[in-house]
Amino acid sequence: MLSVYRLPNQLPGEEVLYIIRRDLFILFKRVLFFILLIILPLVFFYLLLITKSVFILGDVSHALVVLGTSAYYLFIWLFFFFSFIDYYLDVWIITNERIIDIQQRGFFSRVIAEQKLFRIQDVTSEVNGLIPTMFRYGDCHIQTAGAKQRFLFHEVPNPDKIRDNIIKLAEMNKIKHPEAFKAEKME
Repeated sequence: MLSVYRLPNQLPGEEVLYIIRRDLFILFKRVLFFILLIILPLVFFYLLLITKSVFILGDVSHALVVLGTSAYYLFIWLFFFFSFIDYYLDVWIITNERIIDIQQRGFFSRVIAEQKLFRIQDVTSEVNGLIPTMFRYGDCHIQTAGAKQRFLFHEVPNPDKIRDNIIKLAEMNKIKHPEAFKAEKME
């Protein structure tokens, strides 16, 4: 099991500085959406009961309605669970040496990428829209010199603060590892 407190390939003297997940408002939006999906059939059945529809009165149709409703709620629960797993297991870890990007791609698929801080070339924060501006969440783009050209911290809280902290850490790391920075410039 992957733990954010037990880093993969932890370097000597490496400390976890930040563990970042998507903003809580994103989870709140998803929960509201699923509550709406749960209430929708209840409203439909209420309307059927008010109109005394023949569809709901028969024995066979009643069994089909119960079966269909059960399947609907089972799929809603499955999609909600998947949405929560996606929210909770997508995590970005910033240490004093590197950035680790852990993305959950499904129930049984995970992608982990990492980049040394001294390879960071540019960090950009982006907040688009009224609601993200009000709740102060957005994206943070990290341009690196590595194989993965751009890391994306998607829908994170306070992207400007994260950008500033990563820039400070990258500058401190470049001073700490001047030999790696010089070798990279020569290539």
